[in-house]
Amino acid sequence: MQIKQMIKQAAALATAISFISLAANVHAQAVDKYADLKPALAEKLNLEIDSIQDAPIEGLLSVNTNRGLIYITPDTNFVIQGAIFEITPAGFVNHNEEQLKSVRLEGVKAFSDSAIEFKAKEEKHVITVFTDTTCGYCQKLHKEMKELNDYGITVNYLAFPRAGIGSDVYDNTVSIWCADDPQGAITTAKLRQPVAPASCANDVAEHYKFGQKIGVNGTPNIILPDGSVQPGYVPAARLSQLLNESFGK
Repeated sequence: MQIKQMIKQAAALATAISFISLAANVHAQAVDKYADLKPALAEKLNLEIDSIQDAPIEGLLSVNTNRGLIYITPDTNFVIQGAIFEITPAGFVNHNEEQLKSVRLEGVKAFSDSAIEFKAKEEKHVITVFTDTTCGYCQKLHKEMKELNDYGITVNYLAFPRAGIGSDVYDNTVSIWCADDPQGAITTAKLRQPVAPASCANDVAEHYKFGQKIGVNGTPNIILPDGSVQPGYVPAARLSQLLNESFGK
């Protein structure tokens, strides 16, 4: 009896291993479906290609690049830039936005250690904000930091110097991120006061590139907990209301 039971267990284990291997192979094939297309397309478009997958519209491919989401024909001769909306009984569904949500959340997680954090004591929500210290509405939002924290909103700043990498604003942003007290430095800068020059290994350029990748074209740009975006300045009280209504208190 014991031998028969062992044989049955071994057979079951072999079947399970075979199934897992098959599933892994199917997944790998799905992931690598357009792997051969990536190098040629990157060279042709002069862009970095993160991923290629089938688009919601038959006959188009969805391509995530370092400059945002685009659609191409399989022969790579035609490019479409813009949102694809599906008409459903519940209304319009923006497929670009749905795809970008996951990309944003991946980036937020990847840069969590290099964000400048203003943590709420009784945290209810966490938002990530692309910021430029020379931006008037970024300064206005920062003045409401205590109010935001009192509402239970933790704010994580990512750098987005709008003038680009290598600009004076970029250099000043690096000084902020490299300061002994980055919270104090960014507060000083947003009060339009000078910040002492500083340098160190930093992710400011990577923050900026990530912002470009997900379509940030202005600041403040607020990423909400589900990866959706609230573009532009929102008063603290209104932002708290929006978060509570969308994600619970």
